[in-house]
Amino acid sequence: MTDLEQQVFTQVRAIIANEEQVIGRRGILIPLKKAIIADGDIRNVIDIVATDPALAAHLLWRSNNALSPSVQPNRSLKDALVRLGQVNIYRYAFSFYLKERLDELPQPYRKLVQGYWRLTESVAIESVDSLHQMQGVQIDADEVQTLALFSVFGQIIALTAFAYLNAEAEQCFPLCIIKTLIDTQQQTLTVEAFESLGLDDELQNEFMVAHNLRQTRDPHSPGLVLRRVLSQRGLLLNPL
Repeated sequence: MTDLEQQVFTQVRAIIANEEQVIGRRGILIPLKKAIIADGDIRNVIDIVATDPALAAHLLWRSNNALSPSVQPNRSLKDALVRLGQVNIYRYAFSFYLKERLDELPQPYRKLVQGYWRLTESVAIESVDSLHQMQGVQIDADEVQTLALFSVFGQIIALTAFAYLNAEAEQCFPLCIIKTLIDTQQQTLTVEAFESLGLDDELQNEFMVAHNLRQTRDPHSPGLVLRRVLSQRGLLLNPL
């Protein structure tokens, strides 16, 4: 690593460690997280989500996207949230507000992260479809879908942090530096992003399984479903 790359790497990691700088004070994400941690009462969670109509509509859409074609769709926010459970609710809410934040980035970073985001959406669709075709497994489709939405999380967060770094710098660093860091330090940046941004341990664990960085004997692991899709697309951090 060159001195300049080390400098950028250190500064990008410092930005990633600041949750508010990365995702901002987005809507009801903070009170939602506090409600889940405090008592886990789903009624309180429903009340908080309902205060943001855009998020509520998004969660209803996401929950129905993950359903098997043979299952009746959720018709109310309450039904959707009760079925999702608090962990999936927070994961979906986080991804929703993260996407809002990404859409505010200046060019060329917005175009680059939107490309990554389209990739995650495509991976999520393929992963859920793959799950529905499997027989004899007991895997929550929403866990597969939420996990897939974080499949290139490190790249997205690293590029976002680099955009903020350049926005504050007197002289912009060339884009090729963050590309090199993403190529060579992706695992480190991803793990630090998961830890700094307060996402649940199970999500990080299944992400490691999905990318073949950790093994599991659980045949009902969402990470194993995602691993097959990532392998076929050549996206594994640790190729098979």
